[in-house]
Amino acid sequence: MRLLVTGGAGFIGSHFAGAYARNRPVDEVVVLDALTHAGDRGRVPDHEAVTFREGSVTDPDAVATAIEGVDRVVHFAARTHVDRAIADPGAFVETNVRGTQVLLDAARAADIDRLVLLSTDEVYGETLAGAQHEDDPLDPRNPYSATKAAAEHLAGSYAATYGLPVLSVRPSNTYGPRQHAEKFIPTILCHALAEEPIPVYGDGSARRQWLYVDDCVRAIATVLDEGATGETYNIGSGRELSNLELVHTVLERLGRSRDLVEFVPDRQGHDMRYDVDDTKLRQLGWEPSVDMEEGLERTIRWGRERFDE
Repeated sequence: MRLLVTGGAGFIGSHFAGAYARNRPVDEVVVLDALTHAGDRGRVPDHEAVTFREGSVTDPDAVATAIEGVDRVVHFAARTHVDRAIADPGAFVETNVRGTQVLLDAARAADIDRLVLLSTDEVYGETLAGAQHEDDPLDPRNPYSATKAAAEHLAGSYAATYGLPVLSVRPSNTYGPRQHAEKFIPTILCHALAEEPIPVYGDGSARRQWLYVDDCVRAIATVLDEGATGETYNIGSGRELSNLELVHTVLERLGRSRDLVEFVPDRQGHDMRYDVDDTKLRQLGWEPSVDMEEGLERTIRWGRERFDE
């Protein structure tokens, strides 16, 4: 079996490519990545089954070459940072929507067995109470989540129109070693270790579920191997924290003062809470295995090596 992982030099994609190559019966894992600001060639797993190809999902020739002879695809390649999406929505439309369309066309031509699209819990929009289920309506409220919802709808249309075997996953906020420095937990670590102010939007009351990356990639592998074609699966963690609670927790573990917290003007259109119900995924046999305490400890160890100079 040959697997294509788009965005496999990114944070979650690289963890997934390595874990799948090590733990599943696969002959080759082809990693396709454009090595933009969030892609790092050094993240690509050093494993005999992994082959790297540099190229963008927006380039039909690069995608056609990478997907040749492939049986399955997991589509991570995307622009993901909400602040960047607010500043430059067009770049997100180009990669997240048109790039997905290019990949879907290539997958049709290659007659693949199945394709898993990585989406996000943000497509549901702000969830002030309760938890979102997979069949709840989508209500994205920022350019990033809107492009991910569009990609999902596009993939669904290819499934209905052409019979393309597509599945989607919607993870919660994922964290862990090797995450790009612009993301929230690496930002906390970088600033705290340097004894610099840690920017926190608004009053820090926005709440998220926090999912450790190893649990996220196991969930995606479970959906790839066991999920029903045409279905969507939420990936939760059961651990919800406000941004301020998270900062305080990391500061306490680092032995740094809470005085480092610096409240800054809130993000435009900031969703105050996301929460997903992942019962459907758990029925496939998956459940998170790394609690927040252990996940943060592993991430902090990585952060000390990465930022504590």
